[in-house]
Amino acid sequence: MQPIRTFNVSSSLPEQLEPLRKLAYNLHWDWNVETKDLFRRLDRDLWESSRHNPVLMLGTISQDRLQEVAEDEGFLAHMERAARQLDEYLTERNWYRKHRGHTEQKECYAYFSAEFGLAECLPIYSGGLGILAGDHLKSASDLGLPLVGVGLLYQEGYFSQYLNPDGWQQERYPINDFYNMPLHLERDANGEELRIAVDYPGRQVFARIWRVQVGTVPLYMLDTNIEPNNRYDHDITDQLYGGDIDMRMHQEIMLGIGGVRMLKALGLQPTAYHMNEGHAAFLALERIRDYMQEGLSYHEAQQVVAASNVFTTHTPVPAGFDLFTPDKIMHFVGHYANTFGLPAEEFLALGRENPRDAQAPFNMATLAIKMASFVNGVAKLHGLVSRVLFQNLWPSLPVNEVPVSSITNGVHARSCVAKFTQELYDRYLGPSWQATPADNSLWERVDTIPDDELWRNHERCRSELVVFVRERLQKYLRERGASPVEVAEAQEVLDPGVLTIGFARRFATYKRGTLFLRDIERIKRILLDLHAERFKGGVLVGQKKRMVQFVIAGKAHPKDTPGKEVIREIIHSIREQGLGRHIVFIPNYDINVARMMVSGCDVWLNTPRRPREASGTSGMKASMNGLLNLSILDGWWDEADYVRTGWPIGHGEVYDDPEYQDTVEANALYDLLEQEVVPLFYDRDEEGLPRRWVAKMKDAIRLNCPHFNTARMVGEYAMRAYFPASDRYRDMTADSYAAAKTLAGWKTNLFKHWSDIKIEDIDIAEPADLQVNQTIPVKVRLNLAGLTPDDLQVELYQGSVDANGEIVNGMPVVMNFQGKENSSLSVYTGNITYTSSGLQGVSLRVLPHHPHLSSPYEPRVVLWA
Repeated sequence: MQPIRTFNVSSSLPEQLEPLRKLAYNLHWDWNVETKDLFRRLDRDLWESSRHNPVLMLGTISQDRLQEVAEDEGFLAHMERAARQLDEYLTERNWYRKHRGHTEQKECYAYFSAEFGLAECLPIYSGGLGILAGDHLKSASDLGLPLVGVGLLYQEGYFSQYLNPDGWQQERYPINDFYNMPLHLERDANGEELRIAVDYPGRQVFARIWRVQVGTVPLYMLDTNIEPNNRYDHDITDQLYGGDIDMRMHQEIMLGIGGVRMLKALGLQPTAYHMNEGHAAFLALERIRDYMQEGLSYHEAQQVVAASNVFTTHTPVPAGFDLFTPDKIMHFVGHYANTFGLPAEEFLALGRENPRDAQAPFNMATLAIKMASFVNGVAKLHGLVSRVLFQNLWPSLPVNEVPVSSITNGVHARSCVAKFTQELYDRYLGPSWQATPADNSLWERVDTIPDDELWRNHERCRSELVVFVRERLQKYLRERGASPVEVAEAQEVLDPGVLTIGFARRFATYKRGTLFLRDIERIKRILLDLHAERFKGGVLVGQKKRMVQFVIAGKAHPKDTPGKEVIREIIHSIREQGLGRHIVFIPNYDINVARMMVSGCDVWLNTPRRPREASGTSGMKASMNGLLNLSILDGWWDEADYVRTGWPIGHGEVYDDPEYQDTVEANALYDLLEQEVVPLFYDRDEEGLPRRWVAKMKDAIRLNCPHFNTARMVGEYAMRAYFPASDRYRDMTADSYAAAKTLAGWKTNLFKHWSDIKIEDIDIAEPADLQVNQTIPVKVRLNLAGLTPDDLQVELYQGSVDANGEIVNGMPVVMNFQGKENSSLSVYTGNITYTSSGLQGVSLRVLPHHPHLSSPYEPRVVLWA
């Protein structure tokens, strides 16, 4: 039965409790201990059953309970304290003002992502990419950046996981009730729902706009589940990463194109656009169309868009990028080609590595790179991998000069550090530890934390994890219809005094979730402390058994059958070997499970195939809680101090034979556990404290916490990407787009003459045998073929010569224009010096030069001698 009218009914609060509403609708509560404790105090059971959703709590809690706390002076004082903290937080964000200073125009940075992991009660994320995006918004708020998030609001979000009796992952898709979530429906001046329309083949699709307030940062999300859309179009914002390739296309059009239209409808004028992965790359097409409607040509509009776009890739392999067939691209967004005045092949070339390959698919990452002036990977190693991955977009550049930099990921400290651990840090480090840079003397205070206090705090976190796991496992078993015996056994899993290793992540095969089970007999000996040398005559030598236990969690993508097989293999191994008390798989991994694990485990395990892990962030969260990492040297761990803050598995080797690699690295893992990890954990002094282990915990906190956090990361994005992109945007749009028009015309002339440039002569007078630090003068004569010296940058390129006769790790030396030798030849001079002996080489190259280029590599042309 359809209603003839609907009403949005909000919670009814006594007047003195009205501050609860403001607190509930700003996600600041997610990383503010005071506010979380307030809602937990209101109704602990309801807080848990609502998945930590204060809006749902206020809508369902009994009026009797509200009236009771309205007369509770202690509760009211607690509420006023939390409300005051929120008000102070919203007005005291000054990092941006301090580092940006006065700007001539109001700035706005738009951050586009397909998913955002913000809180357990907003299940619109799948894994690391979404959590990173959520933490990005939180730290942007902490720093006071004028940033807005752009995404899609999924009715079913990502799936809820459960395992059938055979251990096979099953999926449920609970419906998100937007009206009982911390969301605001955006309305126009007349109180009507604010809506935008996006063009699809043969129709328009409409979307309304929801906002979640993340501190000072608004996240705007589009929802297509409305009339007058048809049933198929309702599903565009149904499931995250659900449906087929056509649905993926529909979602990415709505995110990129719809996202730009949404910002315009909201009256926002971003000065920088950040594409978090290639899902939002279509935003470039819509932005170009907008500028063309203001009278710019396609090439002029493209200069403005590329100058102010930023692209971050999280993918270390080509298979990870979204690819669409040419016919699908032309069917769905081909009308942009007509608007731009581009032939089909030229339009399709925007998403192709090789513009002349008519059979190549359209790559969304390629489109994003070609439409951006700043491109980065998410760890130093991933930056190197990405430069190799995208080298063909700059085929004339050495791989080390491919303009893909890196900004190493981080995590939001207040969101992932356990409550009691935060209070410990506040006492000994001060209240600003979460955003204090690594070079600050504050971090020296970590050593002042008493060993016993740090250790007892951690033991409390481990005990809470054990209780949490037992309760969650029993609940899951009851829901599955398990026998009373199984439910009772769940109450006995894990030991709060045993070395606990955590492994939680997406179950993709390259992450090797079963590597620790490769030699089942050996891992059993480690788990149960059955090593022969520990026994004499059948009697244990030493004070107690040095046992080990594992807590495991994670989901496989619904269509990833091999990933589901990994989960089932773990479950079967646990059962067949009778290890149910020592290895526990927690179903339905989410933000809350992650927070319990990264605070309550002792060691964080990560075993990907190098270099398949772009960054990884769960290990960073573990470090912030004082956990030690045990990991393959991949992603962020490759650049961390992996000796003082944990243990590396291997030394960064890359193998051709994956079976051999698994054997070698599994054995290395076992060796580390047996010889280093377990003995160190159980090495206790007369007070029962593992002093050397605690020292390593302090190193993990001191060395990793200040660097691998989003305060540093977002600050780096601001300084290296957002500020320069906004400056370029201002330059390009000033004086009726004068700079954009000039640059577009200059590029047209550059490409017209580029292939006619000739290097006529290179004069190197010195003999082949030189001495270190000897200066070598070089003179070059060029035919600039209609270009001027101001259009070009001429460089000597010097460096060591490898066994293949190639210059490696070359360094450019800019040459000076000396004038014309005759009507056709331009003369350049320069000096080179070698600071090391051996076989050295020099070459010459010509690059474009213009004051409005973001870099000389932007036009992607280089002429080498």
